[in-house]
Amino acid sequence: MTTSRRLDSSAPDFDARLSALLDRQGQTGSGVEAAVAEIVAAVRERGDEALLDYTQRFDELSVAEPAQLEMPKERLDQALREIPEHQRTALEHAAERIRDYHQRQRQDSWQYQDSEGNTLGQLVRPLDRVGLYVPGGKAAYPSTVLMTAIPARVAGVAELVMTVPTPRGETNELVLAAAALAGVDRVFTVGGAQAVAALAWGTATIPAVDKVVGPGNIYVATAKRMVFGQVGIDMIAGPSEVAILADGSAPAEWAAMDLFAQAEHDELAQSILLSPDPACLDAVAEAIARLLPGRQRAEIIARSWTGHGALIRVRDLEEGIDIVNRIAPEHLELLVADPEPLLPRVRHAGAIFAGRWSAEALGDYCAGPNHTLPTAGTARFSSPLGVYDFQKRTSLIACTETGAAPLAATAATLAQAEELEAHACSAGYRMGKKP
Repeated sequence: MTTSRRLDSSAPDFDARLSALLDRQGQTGSGVEAAVAEIVAAVRERGDEALLDYTQRFDELSVAEPAQLEMPKERLDQALREIPEHQRTALEHAAERIRDYHQRQRQDSWQYQDSEGNTLGQLVRPLDRVGLYVPGGKAAYPSTVLMTAIPARVAGVAELVMTVPTPRGETNELVLAAAALAGVDRVFTVGGAQAVAALAWGTATIPAVDKVVGPGNIYVATAKRMVFGQVGIDMIAGPSEVAILADGSAPAEWAAMDLFAQAEHDELAQSILLSPDPACLDAVAEAIARLLPGRQRAEIIARSWTGHGALIRVRDLEEGIDIVNRIAPEHLELLVADPEPLLPRVRHAGAIFAGRWSAEALGDYCAGPNHTLPTAGTARFSSPLGVYDFQKRTSLIACTETGAAPLAATAATLAQAEELEAHACSAGYRMGKKP
């Protein structure tokens, strides 16, 4: 029988126990950094040769020529044509909703004139080429293809390059179909840290990109951290998380399954439920023990739940929100009868699912908002992936002769105070002064 970790906010050791539960450091293994550094350096130095070596080693896939790493466009189109009709309908429905949501995020260039006649503004431009990392292995994620490619297309990115591992040569037809539907330009069957390095520096086969986005395991996340600066990245994503604040008004089975939905991602995923109602906590614990044996990924869920999950008793919903803000979860479910009054109190969460009908799983696939979200408490300062991640902004300053004079006087004064004499002289020229 599966046991559930219990915490109580009124217990003297609660802060220490919660901190230990949320501490995700040290769970990745001491050799990850060194291994990824070696892979990144090898791909940077040896390019395609290193990619072929690592594809053989990690994916058990022997590729004779680097060109064979690229999936032909015709193969993507074939997958879209041949998947079952109900799957294509689902993909198209999800894509339509994701596109509609993200079109509302698009930012345009703007400018204005100040009182002296100077034109000031910002030019908003799309990135030229973006790399989309799509996980493979334990699960395949066509939803990730849609959630990364569609916002990039809405932003106006000219070229989308996708990498996805194909262990032992096994491809996922839905992933390929999603790539065709979302307008991905090129797909390469490479995964792991080696794919991130190839996208960052480029090889003879895989073009270098301006930004790498998309989730992955600890090796992918570590590689993204290492290549940042050579390319942009969206975020350093850790294991998936959900926090559920429940008042007992929704069935316990719903809450248990929502916890399972997060835990089944992998053994390091974290699922936490908070409630002021002891009967709710007991009912959810019973539902977890009863429903878990019938799940397809029961072993993964069990390891995730026993290793990183918890049921937390709180004094009231308000204290529950305070603890949620401390957790800053990737996903927050407000599984309460009336979520509206709680929304203004939530400061830190990647996405909020308000009310019993707003299952987090709907957001994973087709609600519309992006499912690439900040993890490990980074919702305190980070945002979901969006169109804005695929656009860059350039400041515009266009001064007139008369408008430059008052600005130059101010700039010269401040430059002299900073002892930057050339700055002061440069500004002085715009006032008709000579050094």
